[in-house]
Amino acid sequence: MTRIDAKFADLRAQGKKAFVAYVMAGDPDYDTSLELVKGLPGAGVDVIELGMPFTDPMADGPTIQLAGQRALAAGQTLQKTLDMAAEFRKGDDTTPIVMMGYYNPIYNRGVARFLDDARAAGIDGLIVVDLPPEEDEELCIPAAKAGLNFIRLATPTTDNKRLPKVLENTSGFVYYVSITGITGSAEAEAADVAPEVARIKSQTDLPVIVGFGINSPEKAEAIAGVADGCVVGSAIVGELAKGRPVDEVLNFVAGLSGGAHRA
Repeated sequence: MTRIDAKFADLRAQGKKAFVAYVMAGDPDYDTSLELVKGLPGAGVDVIELGMPFTDPMADGPTIQLAGQRALAAGQTLQKTLDMAAEFRKGDDTTPIVMMGYYNPIYNRGVARFLDDARAAGIDGLIVVDLPPEEDEELCIPAAKAGLNFIRLATPTTDNKRLPKVLENTSGFVYYVSITGITGSAEAEAADVAPEVARIKSQTDLPVIVGFGINSPEKAEAIAGVADGCVVGSAIVGELAKGRPVDEVLNFVAGLSGGAHRA
């Protein structure tokens, strides 16, 4: 059982929905980013998604793209992202960390080396947005063999013919993208999300977590209420981009997590 599996089992036992927070590793710099990541569990975050900055983030909207640019400009690398996770693990051995990003940096490092290093750093799962199920032999299956969850995205355009293929080797949880388009481009609506979550849950026992378009405690509560939890990324990254100090960003996160946990 991974930390992700254990976390969702614990939340189910408590009758609680999950709150997942995305932050870009190294944004705006390594030290600030590490301080923020270390503070997330205390702000009510159940699972941390740690973004791997990349030069060509095709699925990300302007907010996340700019965060990646800031991180890269400040010298963030894949190694430093792994170092950040390892540093976090010195004080927290229970909060799951999912690395989220694109395949190119992993491919350049070498899959076997990357998986060894990720496990050593305390990484629990991967979301690699540009590797479809047809490429599972590349990373998904090796990751599973290494004991890491490989979390897949389902979207409004993932029809019933495609869905079983998407779910085939997915583990940990299913990330449902609530809108078509890039991150931060529209708001999620619970009425639209609910039937899609039900459709996915009819084909898997995995938790279904909804992301994209969630930017307030009220929205987090509404979306988590029709799923197993929600993810917030752009709204958190946007607060950091305004130059707010870490404690203010964490207060914002605490409001979002409170909304999800009320669901």
